[in-house]
Amino acid sequence: MIEQDKHNEIAQPLSVADLPKAYEPGSVEAKWYRFWEEGGYFKPRPNPARKPFVISMPPPNVTGALHLGHAITATVEDSLIRYHRMKGDETLWVPGEDHAGIATQTVVERLLAREGTDRHKIGREAFIERVWQWVHQYKSRIQDQHRRLGASADWSRERFTLDEGLSKAVREVFVRLYEEGLIYRGERIINWCPRCMSAISDLEVNHVETPGKLTYVRYPLKPVEGETETKYISVATTRPETILGDTGVAVNPKDPRYKDIVGRLAILPLIGREIPIVADEAVDASFGTGAVKVTPAHDPTDFEIGLRHHLPQIQVIGFDAKMTPEAGVYAGQDRYEARKNVVADLEKQGLVVKVEDYTVPLGHCQRCDTVIEPLISKQWFVKMMPLATPALAAVNYGLIKIVPERFTKTYVEWLENIHDWTISRQLWWGHRIPVWYCDTCGEMTVSREDVTTCSHCGSEAVHQDEDVLDTWFSSWLWPFSTLGWPEKTTDLQRYYPTSVMETGYDIIFFWVARMVMSGIHFMGTIPFDTIYLHGLVRDAKGEKMSKSKNNVVDPLEIMDKYGTDALRFTLATSSTPGNDMKLIEERIVGNRNFANKIWNASRFVLMTTAEVGGGVPTLQEVQPRTLADRWILSRLNGLIQNVTRLIDDFQLGEAGRQINDFFWSDYCDWYVEIAKVQMQGDEEARKSTTGILRAVLDQSLRLLHPFMPFVTEEVWQYLYRTSEPDTRLWPASALIIAPWPQADIREQDEQAEQEFALVQEVITRIRDARNQMNVESARRIPALLVVGDAINMFEEQTPLIEFLARTEKPQLYHTLDQKPEQAMSLLAGNVEIYLPLAGMLDIGKELERLDKEIAQAQQEVGRLQGKLANQNFVTRAKPEVVEKEREKLAAQEERVARLQARRSELAG
Repeated sequence: MIEQDKHNEIAQPLSVADLPKAYEPGSVEAKWYRFWEEGGYFKPRPNPARKPFVISMPPPNVTGALHLGHAITATVEDSLIRYHRMKGDETLWVPGEDHAGIATQTVVERLLAREGTDRHKIGREAFIERVWQWVHQYKSRIQDQHRRLGASADWSRERFTLDEGLSKAVREVFVRLYEEGLIYRGERIINWCPRCMSAISDLEVNHVETPGKLTYVRYPLKPVEGETETKYISVATTRPETILGDTGVAVNPKDPRYKDIVGRLAILPLIGREIPIVADEAVDASFGTGAVKVTPAHDPTDFEIGLRHHLPQIQVIGFDAKMTPEAGVYAGQDRYEARKNVVADLEKQGLVVKVEDYTVPLGHCQRCDTVIEPLISKQWFVKMMPLATPALAAVNYGLIKIVPERFTKTYVEWLENIHDWTISRQLWWGHRIPVWYCDTCGEMTVSREDVTTCSHCGSEAVHQDEDVLDTWFSSWLWPFSTLGWPEKTTDLQRYYPTSVMETGYDIIFFWVARMVMSGIHFMGTIPFDTIYLHGLVRDAKGEKMSKSKNNVVDPLEIMDKYGTDALRFTLATSSTPGNDMKLIEERIVGNRNFANKIWNASRFVLMTTAEVGGGVPTLQEVQPRTLADRWILSRLNGLIQNVTRLIDDFQLGEAGRQINDFFWSDYCDWYVEIAKVQMQGDEEARKSTTGILRAVLDQSLRLLHPFMPFVTEEVWQYLYRTSEPDTRLWPASALIIAPWPQADIREQDEQAEQEFALVQEVITRIRDARNQMNVESARRIPALLVVGDAINMFEEQTPLIEFLARTEKPQLYHTLDQKPEQAMSLLAGNVEIYLPLAGMLDIGKELERLDKEIAQAQQEVGRLQGKLANQNFVTRAKPEVVEKEREKLAAQEERVARLQARRSELAG
């Protein structure tokens, strides 16, 4: 019994006369999405007998417009969700958006700048109100674009990282980690954007390979007793301006070149400061001279070296990217201006050894493209190692599977070498840090609730920390905060842990691993059991898409032009887990054609079988009568097994490709054509063929639905509404919840597949021969088949061979003592095929044509041979030109040989 359909107009019976002649995605997609969403099909359907299948949608930035990264994420996740929904799982896909701290603040600041003002002029409260206005205006845009993609998420559960519930979760986590000693405030080196004037995360830094210079500089050694001549140690640097902040020189302790000077002092050029030479394992002896300058305040590695050797931290570049007073005469200069001046002054002193071209991986702010500056800053940090250890164990002990498996090593290596996480940002938009400072006693209070009086002295002179939390601090809680945590909600109890976290491999560190940490720490168990990582979508040349290259592809334009199903199927079948894919327009066109093929074939089936009753039978109800019937059902059964296994193994691309091959080739090109013959038989033949046509179409549409939801729902509804007026007999009210096909080992008919494969090969070989001989398509040709012991099987298949190969009734032989004269001989498996040439063409005219063609080809051979025999040409022409002429000669000689062989065969 199907559920009561809320949309009665869609449930009404139809006539095949209502079927449009062509498939128009624009008239179908919005209709079905509205039908699904309004009908509640996206909501989880309780099924206590099965474990829920849950995905938390990676929250796109609220600033975002749909791009191909969103498109492939939505395609993969929606395919999995639709598959599990059809399998009967209690399925939930939780959607939401990220407040995107820096990105959103930057957008609104640009708007203010165009109005002639800025956030500092209007104040924090007014600025936040302005951002909320912008968010309310644009947040629905990314949601609606996901709807365009067919994303069957439960929009009634949509969450936003700054909504009330998630804000409560963020504050709870901050306070709890602080109480546990895992959050602290301290001075460490961080990524600083001089334009955004904020610390930024590693993920917000784009490393760009940039042409630069490697400058080798000599540092004089402080003389020791007995030395009469100045000695030097040379270092190589890409940032000469930071020499001003050096507090040491480091060498590898195993480097024999420097073992005698470790512990000595060097004199810092231009400044004159004495700095020690230390030995540290972090030094790469193969870089430059093997000795490196140590600037603890301006390089993360140097910072760690400095801590180990107790070196001072001297900041010579400020937060505005200008040189500080510590830079001496260079104070106030821009960092790049100072670089030029420092190098010039070093050259004047004869301390520059050489300058080499060098490619530098420069870090740029993802939002404004400013070159970031590593700086020491007082920030809030999370101690990561205590959180990372259980997350590491979860993967090492198999509690979480990573697909593809090779990224397990990447995950493990990162967690084993993890650094503390900088979580504070110098922004106004975001979760404000829940810390209050007392202006009276100087103490601070960390609280889940807003603070109005100091918890230490009772003073009302308190102010909240100005900074906000890193955007990722809210999104690392996503799998459980979206389900209501820290409250013990019904959703949290039922749907946590989730099932799959699907996202791009490029954020496995910054988001995925952190979600594992937070889930284990706060929920006591893993947040998901599978991490599925897809690759990046690149352009047709394999290059990363960017506005600067003008190669960005807008998925909305693709959907408008080719339909959503074509884009989805292309994204699904062009990719494999963890590998980048090239988006080639020809593939999208091909998959648009596939959607049309589905429509046209289905329309033909429905119209051909319109007068035959019986509805849409199940696979168990159909009655195969012929070898072709048994073959198509066996092929379908094998397909169901393979596709189910492949989707369970997250091999969506291969699953989609196999469905495409089956539907286009086995069903459309073979069985539908065979059905034209079988439908000419008696009433029983027509009924059985109709039943199989409909049943296989039904099952194929179900297999395709997760990939191409719109065209399949449209066709499926027509299939049932034109052939089964009684909706009580339908398997569901809509394809979106129709049961997933079930394979039956009893339906596997290997004998039928082997026998029919031989028939297919015979037909194909005859077709190829017709094409080779340019036989008119309407002309029927004689055919002699020597089939051995398979004579009875082939006797039954002669009508198909006649129809599909355009032959006269084939003459079948068990054996044949003498090959027919003037006949083309072919081999298909162990079947010998003879096609009398006289029945295919006028031999006399064909011989005459071949003689002319042979003569022309031989004339060209002679010309080329003469040209290549001319020594003047061979010695004076470019080698590639001579080689091209030789290739032409070889091709013509091969052509002559083929033509002569064909003439010999015709002449007998």
